[in-house]
Amino acid sequence: MQSVKKAASIALSVVMWIIILVAALYAFTTLATREDGSVSDIAGFTPLAVQSDSMAPTFNKGDLIFIKKCDTSKLEVGDIVTFHTIIDNEYALNTHRIAAIDEVDGMRSFTTKGDNNDVADTHIISDGDIVGKYLFALPQMGKVMDFLSSSMGFLIVIVLPMLLFFIYQVYHLIVVGMNLKRAMAEEDRLAAAAAIVDAEDKGAAATVTADNAAEQLAQAEAKLEEARRLKAEAEAAMNATKQEGTDGE
Repeated sequence: MQSVKKAASIALSVVMWIIILVAALYAFTTLATREDGSVSDIAGFTPLAVQSDSMAPTFNKGDLIFIKKCDTSKLEVGDIVTFHTIIDNEYALNTHRIAAIDEVDGMRSFTTKGDNNDVADTHIISDGDIVGKYLFALPQMGKVMDFLSSSMGFLIVIVLPMLLFFIYQVYHLIVVGMNLKRAMAEEDRLAAAAAIVDAEDKGAAATVTADNAAEQLAQAEAKLEEARRLKAEAEAAMNATKQEGTDGE
């Protein structure tokens, strides 16, 4: 039974760690793009959900890609980069391959193109537009992040499991407290029983001592009585001897 409980506890811990990791990943993908145009990252790494097939088959819509901050001066043609751009008159992040690099008066500009697109992107980007360099992709994980971005997905996958885990921890804490209280009561009961046994042992020892003292007193009285008897016999013998001596005169 204990092994089953231990296995269940380990399984629950693993599930909760997975949920926590997914929640952390969700937080960074959802909050990756801030209102000021900056991008969140962990040690320079940023996960992003792919929203189109413009880079297929390198990565596809629904994949989760990871990018890393980079030194733009070292970028070359063929590198895949994520950059700030405008799509359908709205600010967006896009991830395409560098098709050409131009330099004018020491200032570099980049022409990008999606692997699955027939033409290059219309917006020419500069060093300041580049967020990071593409590293790798996790197939279909972007769909998970998109689902988590919805209210229902966040509630089902993150909030409810965490709530259940919290309830379980509270229940576990209550059970542990009850067991501890029961153990302390049992300890007090055993201590009281030990005190009673100790008192009984001392009483028995005192009784034995009193019995020994009474026996020794009785023996002493018997010896004293014997001594008195011998003294009386000796005195009687002496008186008899004196009386005989007087009669002879």
